[in-house]
Amino acid sequence: MTQRRDLIKAGAALSALSALGLLGAAGPARAQLAGNAFLYSGFPAGGMGDYVARPLVEKLRGKYAANVLVEAKPGAGGRIAVEFVKRAAPDGLTVLQIPSSPMVLYPLIYKKLNYDPFADFVPVTTMVSYAFCFTAGPGLPAEVKTVADYIKWAKANPKLANYGVPAAGSALHFAGMMLQKASGIEFNSVAYRGGAPLLQDLMGGQIPVSFNVLGEVLPHIKSGKLRALAVTTAQRSVFLPEVPTMVEQGYKDIALMEYLSLFLPKGTPPETVRRLNALVREALQSPEFVDSLAKNGLQPVHQSPEDFAKLLRQDNERWGAIAKATGFTAED
Repeated sequence: MTQRRDLIKAGAALSALSALGLLGAAGPARAQLAGNAFLYSGFPAGGMGDYVARPLVEKLRGKYAANVLVEAKPGAGGRIAVEFVKRAAPDGLTVLQIPSSPMVLYPLIYKKLNYDPFADFVPVTTMVSYAFCFTAGPGLPAEVKTVADYIKWAKANPKLANYGVPAAGSALHFAGMMLQKASGIEFNSVAYRGGAPLLQDLMGGQIPVSFNVLGEVLPHIKSGKLRALAVTTAQRSVFLPEVPTMVEQGYKDIALMEYLSLFLPKGTPPETVRRLNALVREALQSPEFVDSLAKNGLQPVHQSPEDFAKLLRQDNERWGAIAKATGFTAED
């Protein structure tokens, strides 16, 4: 898909520039901001956002600002954090870490948003890309091992055929709606306030299946506590090579990936934007950071602010076709 190709190209360009010594160190070397900086996440602690945010602020501390802290502002599928950062002073001390859905998908499905992702924010960079996993827990019979098995079970058990998602109207929710539409089966989505509470109910058997960020369920799949019915990458994931894709199992349009990114409020000085971008690039070249990301099913992807802005526009157009096909409109 276009998004996937663009992210791969961005990663390849980063590697090439690094090898040629053309990345430049002037950005990170400049004077740090005065005061404490806060990186605001739109979802509860313990989920995928923490896997990136907490090691990242360790790399930024003392370089970007004297202190850099992580603060969760969960709720409304990430919109509370987005709205909070929108209202912040454009001094570089208030940073938004958010998945792509609130910025490129929500404008298409909410009749009214209290922010304009393209007018109210300055895109800084992508940081990581990640796949989704259609995951079964102990609430689903052990003999259900594939998507076809699940569809058969859902037909026989319509009152039990619920699937969890970390946020209503998210890309993961759309993966479920696309499966529902393609299979012709009605099963209900249950929206949570993030990946961590969803995972808790999935592992407790309160919900039989869910669409999760791969990294959030990866260790539990490896341990056997959960099982993966499919991944949403176009090709099999390097993190779960034994698990077939949705495409392989007959759902050619369910080939979705997402990315976690940084934004600053509109009006932030360009030199601050570029310095944060350069420091994130530097962090993503750290072997220990890259290793920690891989353990959580995350792939580092850095882009310039300009390239990231182009990707946001392209993704908004791509999701427009998907949203139109499903006919979904989110409730306020």
